[in-house]
Amino acid sequence: MTQSAAAPAAEKPAPAAPPPRTPALGLRLDVRTLSLLGVLAILVLVGGVTKPDEFLAVSNLQLVLTQASVIGVVTVGMTLVIISGGIDLSVGAIVALASVWATTVATQDFGFTGVLFTAVLVGVGCGLVNGVLIAYGRMVPFIATLAMLASARGLALQITEGSTQVVTIPEILDLGEKDAYILGVPPLVIVFAVVVVIGWLMLNRTTFGRRTVAIGGNAEAARLAGIDVRRQRLYLYLLSGLCCGIAAFMLIILSGSGQNTNGNLYELDAIAAAIIGGTLLSGGRGTITGSVLGVLIFTTITNIFALNNLQSATQQIAKGAIIVAAVLIQRRTAHE
Repeated sequence: MTQSAAAPAAEKPAPAAPPPRTPALGLRLDVRTLSLLGVLAILVLVGGVTKPDEFLAVSNLQLVLTQASVIGVVTVGMTLVIISGGIDLSVGAIVALASVWATTVATQDFGFTGVLFTAVLVGVGCGLVNGVLIAYGRMVPFIATLAMLASARGLALQITEGSTQVVTIPEILDLGEKDAYILGVPPLVIVFAVVVVIGWLMLNRTTFGRRTVAIGGNAEAARLAGIDVRRQRLYLYLLSGLCCGIAAFMLIILSGSGQNTNGNLYELDAIAAAIIGGTLLSGGRGTITGSVLGVLIFTTITNIFALNNLQSATQQIAKGAIIVAAVLIQRRTAHE
């Protein structure tokens, strides 16, 4: 009787495994991207209706893309840092320091290569300081980058003594002219596109990107899984500094000068663009594509307000409302 009773129990089928949830996540991410594209399309429609001749002009669209390119490069580096659970408040100050250091008279004596090399070197150097303090000095990213913000701004002011350093190198100035456009596309936009593609590939197609997401989701679990968390964070702040150096050189081309006020509030614009693009401030999730769309949205808003002669205060209020709405949407989708 015991054996016959046990036999049916042994033949009882195992419960089916729950279906995977990956498609739902992918759908949600696609919906977020489509939503950002929808917002951008609405802004383009508003600009086309309010100022059709000015806004839809090819020259104005080229201007919007060019202005988006400089802050966009900074935002790519910022996005990677935030995904890892960090923050970088010093990006604007690093851009200023790199631009003025690269446009000193002594540096310009070395020509185009000297200015480019100096801008990138200063950016990477500042990123190295941030990375060492945060990764190996165990400083809170907010404090370490805030200190860099103050120091870099002060050093930029000391170098320029409050004056504008004019670029005298023809090869640099020519890149800002329309004759340098390639098939109607400004060179700065091409640089921005290259940085975006490289950033997207690093985040989505390399172990570097997977490690970045892992330490942003749970740094201790990532460490136990064999990831060198400190080294990874150092690399991320180096990348952020590199992006700032590239952006500084782009700004030199755009303005033809170096000023200690360059990059003002870039840190806030980059963080805001990353947030509305779907990057979590707590880390562990984010997309380069979303951040790029966030940059384009903010740049388009600025352009529309300028064309319609609206006050900058109203523009800032609109940006703030968009950021609040994006964060509320993030909280809602995170609990779904």
